Amino acid sequence: MKKEVLVESLRSSLKSAGLILKLVIPLYILADILLYLDLLKHVSFIFAPITSILDLPAEAAMAIAAGVLLNLYAAIAFAAPLGLDPYQWTILAVFLGVCHSMVVESAIMKKLGISYAYSIVLRGTMAFVTVFPVMLMPRSFFGSETPGQQVAMTVYTTFPAMLQASLVNALLLSGKLILLISLIIVTMDWIKSTRLMQTYTQKVNTSFSIIVGQLLGITYGAGILIREANNGHLDRRDIFFIATFLMICHSIIEDALLFVLFGANYWVIVGIRILVAVCVRFLLLQLFSRFFIFRQGVNRKIGQ
Repeated sequence: MKKEVLVESLRSSLKSAGLILKLVIPLYILADILLYLDLLKHVSFIFAPITSILDLPAEAAMAIAAGVLLNLYAAIAFAAPLGLDPYQWTILAVFLGVCHSMVVESAIMKKLGISYAYSIVLRGTMAFVTVFPVMLMPRSFFGSETPGQQVAMTVYTTFPAMLQASLVNALLLSGKLILLISLIIVTMDWIKSTRLMQTYTQKVNTSFSIIVGQLLGITYGAGILIREANNGHLDRRDIFFIATFLMICHSIIEDALLFVLFGANYWVIVGIRILVAVCVRFLLLQLFSRFFIFRQGVNRKIGQ
């Protein structure tokens, strides 16, 4: 790989990571403030009806509120003391796997041109659609023994102590973001620079964006997408379909394994999410294709 290409790759990766960090750091600290001030209890009643639909105890409303508004770690901290069985942990994992961290990740999608309304409606709807097949499965399939994991949220004695810890954690996350996004982009550019891939640049861009987001999460996948969109390698249609896929099926390693520790079925979590994401993307492609053909036909008739 030429030095000039490497320098350009690092420069663009830092720029992409910087755009993400402007959103992640303040929202990360805001999430910690909400937890410290115990403000979630004032909105958890909104999520109470969801617990009955998902066959979860009413107390799980706090876990769902924390997962949807904040992150999965907060959700697990609230759910851990409830004594959920493997079936219930799997349901919670599939549901929150699709619609967790909605505030942060919807803001990240907005940077790609995906509206807040589309992000929230798609992920909220798909969370119920994705979890429905799991609820049809026999409870006995998941077993009855739950690993004796214990999770407790860190308790801070003062507000400044909480802010200091939150800032440190946000900076650690920032370092992880910059390192991983830079590594991925440099690797991506190296692969694209090979003679074999010169004629398949578009496929490389699309594949990397999907794979990164699917394995590591929306934040990392979006970092790659932003960079490729700015370079003109992906058009709005590509970004729309990739983003739609990733909003349903992302971070299938780390996020899923968090729930597996408590007895959730990893293969059910991953298999269902991939299947639904592929089906939704296929249906959207079909609808867009038919709409495009229909508009072409209308335009021809108008021009006659």
